[in-house]
Amino acid sequence: MSEASIPLDVEAAEQHLFDFLSVEGITGEEAAIAEAVRQALIKAGIPASAIRFDDANSRIPLPTQTGNLIVEMPGTRPGPRLLFSTHLDTVPLCAGAKPRFEGRRIVSDGTTALGGDARTGVAALVVVAETLIKNNLPHPPITLLFTVREESGLHGARELDPAELGGAAMCVNIDGQLASDLIVGAVGQENWEVEITGKASHAGVAPDKGISATMVGALGLVEARNAGWFGKVEKPEGRGTSNIGIFGGRDGKPAGDATNVVTDYAFLKGEARSPKAAFAVSIADGFRQAFDKAQAAVTDAEGETAKVAFSRVTSYPPFELSRESPVVERATRALEILGITPHYQFSNGGLDANWLDKHGIPTVTIGAGQAEIHTIKEYVNLDEYEKGCRLAILMATLED
Repeated sequence: MSEASIPLDVEAAEQHLFDFLSVEGITGEEAAIAEAVRQALIKAGIPASAIRFDDANSRIPLPTQTGNLIVEMPGTRPGPRLLFSTHLDTVPLCAGAKPRFEGRRIVSDGTTALGGDARTGVAALVVVAETLIKNNLPHPPITLLFTVREESGLHGARELDPAELGGAAMCVNIDGQLASDLIVGAVGQENWEVEITGKASHAGVAPDKGISATMVGALGLVEARNAGWFGKVEKPEGRGTSNIGIFGGRDGKPAGDATNVVTDYAFLKGEARSPKAAFAVSIADGFRQAFDKAQAAVTDAEGETAKVAFSRVTSYPPFELSRESPVVERATRALEILGITPHYQFSNGGLDANWLDKHGIPTVTIGAGQAEIHTIKEYVNLDEYEKGCRLAILMATLED
């Protein structure tokens, strides 16, 4: 199949995208957009019996309206089962988005983000199904996966039972800007947090009787920075990044109630990323050691120290596919047919692909026009969206 022979209905594809951008569905609240997708797939010719929701939301540790949406399409020719994936949810800044066409772009009204991340993928998957059915295009068995809560921790992909995917051999994830950019790997992330319990006292009358949790936290961060664990991390044993995101008190309140009271509690939360899982753990452990040193440095008049409780949890694992991986070769071949030079990318952020690869399904991520994501300047480049749709259709129909 050549580019000229791809029977893409561009007008219908753009209308699907506009319609899905108009449906609210911030992370954790995906029921409405999931139903809109279900109805569009049924209209495209997918039997309702082939569309289902899994129970991943019952395992997600945050309120989530629905599970992942899974669609099974029987093959019209033999071949390994293909998985196409994207995520249903948008960031909270997209709430109330009002899309409009502006030349060859779709934009918001400037008061919210748009939601092209990843409604471009949502629309593209529907377009793939619709195009295959409408034009009787030969294809192997295909599963479509629309995940939930990607934007708040990749939860839908993480809690997915891979047995739900029918033995898919490879996956095309649509969640990016340029069709030419093939994301073949991404860093892993460790989340860490520390609770520091000090001792309150009057800061003017008896400061020596207190143990400042705030000071322990501050000194711990300084120690981590001085030891080379903060920001861009480069050590003989590895490289990565880290950040402290939250420094406060209980339940989002300030760490401390008044300036005349020695702070008795502080909560800090941060992250560590690396292409190597073990080194992401090493970065987090560097922070642990820094807070241990800070604990010993802050005492009251009796020599007592604060209690420091440090914990770490894996947010997502790293992965990297070789250029010889069948799914990378398939994407490369499709791009060459389209006359597009592939650019192989390694992402410094997490994707559903991290967990899909961990589940045993090699996954390449392609783009379909989303730009300036998570900002009120967000837009969709419709020419790039069209390229993404054509690329996905080609990947669905290429002979092995």
